[in-house]
Amino acid sequence: MKRAKLDMFVSLSRQRFVQVLIFIGFVYVVLVGLEIPFVFKTGFSLVSQEGFEKNRHLNSKSFVLESEEDMEERNAPNRPLDVPVRVMDGSRPERRKIREVQNLLSNLVFDGSSVNMNSSDGFSGILKSAKEAFNVGIKFWGELELHRQEAVVPVDNDSKKTEECPHSISISGLEFQEKGRMLVLPCGLTLGSHITVVGKPRKAHPEHEPKISLLRNGQYLMVSQFMMELQGLKTVDGEDPPRILHFNPRLKGDWSGKPVIEHNTCYRMQWGTSQRCDGLRSKDTEETVDRQVKCENWIRDDDDNQSEQSKSSWWLNRLITGRTKKMSIDWPYPFSEDKLFVLTLSAGFEGYHINVDGRHVTSFPYRTGFSLEDATGLSLNGDIDVDSVFAASLPATHPNFAPQRHLDMSNRWKAPPLLDQPVDLFIGILSAGNHFSERMAIRKSWMRHQLIRSSNVVARFFVALHARKEVNVELKKEAEFFGDIVIVPYMDHYDLVVLKTVAICEYAVRVASAKYIMKCDDDTFVRVDAVIKEVNKVPEDRSLYIGNINFHHKPLRSGKWAVTYEEWPEEDYPSYANGPGYIISSDIANFIVSEYDIHNLKLFKMEDVSMGMWVEKFNSSRPVQYVHSLKFSQSGCIEDYYSAHYQSPRQMICMWNKLQQLGQPLCCNMR
Repeated sequence: MKRAKLDMFVSLSRQRFVQVLIFIGFVYVVLVGLEIPFVFKTGFSLVSQEGFEKNRHLNSKSFVLESEEDMEERNAPNRPLDVPVRVMDGSRPERRKIREVQNLLSNLVFDGSSVNMNSSDGFSGILKSAKEAFNVGIKFWGELELHRQEAVVPVDNDSKKTEECPHSISISGLEFQEKGRMLVLPCGLTLGSHITVVGKPRKAHPEHEPKISLLRNGQYLMVSQFMMELQGLKTVDGEDPPRILHFNPRLKGDWSGKPVIEHNTCYRMQWGTSQRCDGLRSKDTEETVDRQVKCENWIRDDDDNQSEQSKSSWWLNRLITGRTKKMSIDWPYPFSEDKLFVLTLSAGFEGYHINVDGRHVTSFPYRTGFSLEDATGLSLNGDIDVDSVFAASLPATHPNFAPQRHLDMSNRWKAPPLLDQPVDLFIGILSAGNHFSERMAIRKSWMRHQLIRSSNVVARFFVALHARKEVNVELKKEAEFFGDIVIVPYMDHYDLVVLKTVAICEYAVRVASAKYIMKCDDDTFVRVDAVIKEVNKVPEDRSLYIGNINFHHKPLRSGKWAVTYEEWPEEDYPSYANGPGYIISSDIANFIVSEYDIHNLKLFKMEDVSMGMWVEKFNSSRPVQYVHSLKFSQSGCIEDYYSAHYQSPRQMICMWNKLQQLGQPLCCNMR
């Protein structure tokens, strides 16, 4: 009896076990059936060894963030090379053809043939320089196209190597004299560089040039002065190098009859506005240079006795009354005839600083159009005997001398093709010929945004020809390989930057057929998606002008950004957006190009003010919606920016990494 019950229990257990196995098998079949469509849909790569390895790393404790390049490759849509597809609002995919654009040059042309060069209308103010720059640019481009020998400066075998950039240079007065009173600075200067000169001014001598010094018949002015200049020896071929800094102490012989120090700059024999220091300290209301005044005090001939009396009175009052009131004690003029001096020229953040015998004497703000790297030579001429010259804290590298090392010639950085269909946004980036590293950093950062890679947004660099022909050779190679450079055929100059802006408008409306046009600089980081979102807030039928807009801004009549009344006679600028980042609608761009074609477009050397002027004129016939936003940052990077100015190549990459890995628009505080 007991055995029968045991057999029955075992039979029931086996039956239940079999039922459990059947149930598990059924569940397994269901799960596999659900998984098969997913595998076929997404591809078998998900079950590859690489996929298992990825999951293993994700689940491990030692988690490492993937690089921004890998993440971007996964997030960006794959764009077929031959027939890109664009999905419009959930409708059927629209097949788009590639537009062949072979010419590297912009269609912008200016020869001045149909413009009155003396007219106050149209291209007033910069007509002559524009015509000259176009003529030189066309000549240089012709040399590049024909592969002429003179397009590349002849070099020997030794100079084919990367030019050395010594950290410091020391030279004696005899060597300096033998080298033509010129010290070559192979890689220019950089922030913190300093040059020390030990010398002795000569005694005054009669000046025999009648135009300068003739007083009466047989009488001549006594003169003692010397000139120290930073020159751009490697900036221009076939003409006098620009004087990036002209430092001219006049011990005797100045028209004022007093010792003075004069500073200036000169390009193509055109002198800028001079800065004269005559012994009076700069006013407290005047701009400083790195918090240093432009001119310090020194004792002048007309206040020598008064200064000595004031010092004596101060000491007498100090002894009798015990007063501690401070008194300004003037120093003598820093240079004396036949007396040794030690002069140090240093490069600060805002300008050059001159110290003589350990005392600050003058400071000179940087002039627009010149950079520290352009200062490749130091000359000393005039009434001076040089004992020695020492330069230190010089840059270790110079981007102009080895531009190819900044370029990563990989197909992954090439621009997507321009499609035969209007684009939502065209971004024109102003750049200089020798800014290889800046362009490469943009290609590796925000130009990799999926909107640009899918060709819904198009970005191009706009570059004029450089004065150094070897830079143009490298620029042409870069443009042909990456396909994202539009060369404006004129010789680059700061006053003509406005022509690049016209070229951006011309390319955007006639080649890219863009709905909106954005202009920025090559040191500006752009959040493409945020810009598109801001533009879409405005109704499509509105003409718009978006940026960090200045209202009722007045021209500066002195200082680094000085504008003369001849250049701008009015007391206020029109409302204009800051140049590092602004957007206009295509109808405004069309208006600008049309006005340019009929030579009726007024130009101003400040391109952002010019744009404000053009928009104001357009606004008189059709209302324009001005949109002001501080998120188009003018001064650097701010939280939740749309665009950030003054970003170095390193900062570009860093900001892009933060966007990709953290999903937040964060700043990077490094240079």
